[in-house]
Amino acid sequence: MGFLSLFSNQKSLQMARLPAGSFTLDGEGHVMTSTLPHSFPAVQMREIGKKILATFQSAQKAEIPLSEIVIQYTALKLQARKLRKGAIVFLAPQTLKQTPNNQTVH
Repeated sequence: MGFLSLFSNQKSLQMARLPAGSFTLDGEGHVMTSTLPHSFPAVQMREIGKKILATFQSAQKAEIPLSEIVIQYTALKLQARKLRKGAIVFLAPQTLKQTPNNQTVH
């Protein structure tokens, strides 16, 4: 599905703060609204949207009831919900916590 490469293979992207916000897509994959920072690349938003909609469409063709996708990367959580015509996608940075034994916990 390509979700693992969404944030890693963009050579032209500079290191930036992880995004926090959401965006909605219509049934054709056009971004309708967004609360993401203006610095977040529109190209990346469209690419995420294409993969989300393709996943929902594939599940529908396979007759698998799928209404929500949750992907947790180490530093970022992506959550998408199917809408009647399109989807809404939430992006949220994950905070890492240190335990008393200096172990990282998500």
